[in-house]
Amino acid sequence: MNHIERFYATVERRPVDRPASWLGIPDHAAVPALLSHFGVNNINELKARLNDDIYPVEIPYHSPDSNAIYAAFNFAKGGSHGTDERTLTAPGFFEDYSDPADVERFDWPDPEKYIDPAECARVVSEVPAGYAIMGVSWSAHFQDACAAFGMETALMTMVMNPDMFKAVINRITDFYLRANEIFYKATQGKIHAVLIGNDFGSQNNLMVSPEMLREFVFDGTKKMIEQAKKYNLKVVHHSCGSIYDVIPDLIELGVDVIHPIQALAAKMEPQRLHDDFGSKVSFCGGVDAQYLLVNGKPEEVYAKVKELEGIFPTGLIISPSHEAILTDIPPANIEALFNAINK
Repeated sequence: MNHIERFYATVERRPVDRPASWLGIPDHAAVPALLSHFGVNNINELKARLNDDIYPVEIPYHSPDSNAIYAAFNFAKGGSHGTDERTLTAPGFFEDYSDPADVERFDWPDPEKYIDPAECARVVSEVPAGYAIMGVSWSAHFQDACAAFGMETALMTMVMNPDMFKAVINRITDFYLRANEIFYKATQGKIHAVLIGNDFGSQNNLMVSPEMLREFVFDGTKKMIEQAKKYNLKVVHHSCGSIYDVIPDLIELGVDVIHPIQALAAKMEPQRLHDDFGSKVSFCGGVDAQYLLVNGKPEEVYAKVKELEGIFPTGLIISPSHEAILTDIPPANIEALFNAINK
């Protein structure tokens, strides 16, 4: 099987020669050690060396506030922000607003101004041949809505002033639908999947109830999934944490792959997920990046991958349980992960 065939077969839970793999998106600070360990010169050579299957491409975005679409909204109260300083705990622009009409007071960015279709086509065309290409749009409308108020205020607004919260999250959703449409049209027929999502879970449970997610969040999620499906894209939905209780919702919404199986979060054990949902949806992740990849030995990482292959002979894209490979993960453990996959 080639990379694309293996990706589709894994996602569609058909027989594979081996499960598909994804390195993730290494943090810039972690890249030098990875390149040095594997004796390569760049990320493309690293992915070839690992025999990785998926190549992520983030939507190119350039505005006065941000060069990353995941930081498109300058919700910092009283001034501008830098991407590295953004935090959900900071006061947000809408902290003191209560009238849904006040949603127009914010200077909403226009994706048509800041996303160039030609650049979208170019960055996809530069991917080395043969990979399953995954557009990364994030489209984190819930997280952005929380940042728009500040996390605590946002959660209180959901309860005390639901119309205000809905006005903000709907406007954010509209931005992502427009942004994604530009990217999908510019790259039509050239990409195979899209990664969207929000962090719904903590280590032990959801951050808000399933009922609140259904009322405030999943309508926007559904629109983004339906949009991607019109372009024949597989939808990989990201959420860190313990999200077991809304996996049936994500399946109903049309998600193809749930990422990242945060392996140490409550009720997210791979065997449980396989037994309860493995016939209805596929997964990505499973190799614990909280403890195992950071503190474990290469032989322990190797054994964990083989265990995952036993649970999920297909239907699991084997990957670290967080998309960002950080500097605390020894490159030898990444080598062990891919050695196990490729053998």
